[in-house]
Amino acid sequence: MSGDQHPLFSKVWRQFSDGKMNRREFIRFSTLLGVGAGTAYGLAGMADPLGIARARAASGGGTVRVAQRVHPVESPHTFSWAEPSNITRQVVEYLTRTDHDNVTRPYLLEKWEPSEDLRTWTLTIREDVTWRKGGKLVAEQVVWNLQRVLDEKIGSSMLGLMKGYMLKEVDRGEKDDQGNPKMGTELWDANAIELVDDRTFRLNLAVAQLAVPEHLFHYPMAILDPAENGVFGVGSNGTGAFELVEFEANRTAVLKALDTHWHQVPKIEALQFVDLGEDAAAVVAAYGAKQIDGAFEVDMTQEPALKKMDYLQLYQATTSQTAVIHGKCTRKPFDDTRVRLAMRLAVDCEQILHLAQGDLGLPGEHHHVCPIHPEYAKLAPFTRDVERAKALLAEAGYPDGIDTELTLPVEPAWQSVAAQGMVEQWKDAGIRVKLNVIPSAMWWDVWDKVDLGYTVWYHRPLGVMTLSLAYRSGVPWNAPEWADAEFDALLTEAESTVDIEARRAIMAQIETIMQERGPVVQPFWRSALTFYDKRVQGFEMHPTSFIFAEQLSVAS
Repeated sequence: MSGDQHPLFSKVWRQFSDGKMNRREFIRFSTLLGVGAGTAYGLAGMADPLGIARARAASGGGTVRVAQRVHPVESPHTFSWAEPSNITRQVVEYLTRTDHDNVTRPYLLEKWEPSEDLRTWTLTIREDVTWRKGGKLVAEQVVWNLQRVLDEKIGSSMLGLMKGYMLKEVDRGEKDDQGNPKMGTELWDANAIELVDDRTFRLNLAVAQLAVPEHLFHYPMAILDPAENGVFGVGSNGTGAFELVEFEANRTAVLKALDTHWHQVPKIEALQFVDLGEDAAAVVAAYGAKQIDGAFEVDMTQEPALKKMDYLQLYQATTSQTAVIHGKCTRKPFDDTRVRLAMRLAVDCEQILHLAQGDLGLPGEHHHVCPIHPEYAKLAPFTRDVERAKALLAEAGYPDGIDTELTLPVEPAWQSVAAQGMVEQWKDAGIRVKLNVIPSAMWWDVWDKVDLGYTVWYHRPLGVMTLSLAYRSGVPWNAPEWADAEFDALLTEAESTVDIEARRAIMAQIETIMQERGPVVQPFWRSALTFYDKRVQGFEMHPTSFIFAEQLSVAS
């Protein structure tokens, strides 16, 4: 270990050496502190998987066709789905990359250097990054992107990730219906985002934060050309290895590979996304007719048929992907913590997991922190208790139970299966739920407006990232409109704590708050899986189902 390592690295090394931190946790925390991934893997006694050449076909060319919903892509900074980012990420890239091993590495960045107190982050852009339409990527362009996603008028979910350390609440001089001041956000300091030189910028934080590099890979944080004013479409500029040449929402998107790229010239000629609608059987049929080479994801209803096609290869990843039922905490009956707890107590998570996912996942604990997250704290088992659920409803003024409606999208299919199972379980406690299944294309117009909704959440490498995006007071993706000052304060504290045992102790408090008075029912975690034609080489299943087309090739 060299003398220029971050001062906190010695604490991480000591915890790893003492057996208090496993290899995965050591590698992740070390890289966040600026240690190179290869060095971190070596210190952990492992080989860096990205240092090992991925399988490649000898010949180039060909088109890879992927079944995936083709949602509108004109506003990458406000994406709510991972799918459209799979289209745009081939063109517009990210400062960092959290790869298939869940370790975050510099990408458009050459390096990052956090201060000892984790409040000043100096980030340096690679010198060789160029735009497709000419010119080098410079720090001023990156600063424009950061300022844009943190502007509350844009509505990017980056506000949720960065609010705790980059923003402050301000009174906008308006009143709500109850006469309370309407609050907004702005940068906590005029110098919070500091331009240093053409290749260097600095983030000056209000409080310490460890996960800045991982936040920079959140899918709405694509680096766009400022000249295009945040709008993306056919022919848009980017630093990526592809150009979007054809796009029709709900039908297709075609990306053509470039002959030159600052990092990796693709071996395929093109990547095509094919929208097959909401019918899971249509995807299976397209595989069978060899009209597609792969899919964004498949579920257990499709898996048995696809396993019989011997020209397909199964890919699977353990993830923190899930879906949560969220009730509006500002509306009856979900404004009462006892009602929300009763809904959790009436669910048998093991049974719902088996019903919807078989053995491809883990039961949930209603706090949205996954056992694969390094800061996960194991609490006492949360078990079904119908009688207590009934008693809580009676205490809340609902002795005869409640009637409500749960809105959810028609896909993915596993979500509807889980919802139907919970509806039957809730009946035992007097919670009568009608399902309102709507077309997926409509979902993101209403998901944060319905009284009770069921929303998919994709994988994040840290539990605090998901909690910040979904439940911090006043952030764009806080669909339940839940606000808890103690939760917010503990979350900010956890984000800045490097000591793994201290962080888990804080997370135990956060998880307990979520279970006791939080806004969601979370029945299970699910594994992500898909199939690709064996001719397609270089594919790896990313925990968030991201596709990196420059890594693909097609065997002749």
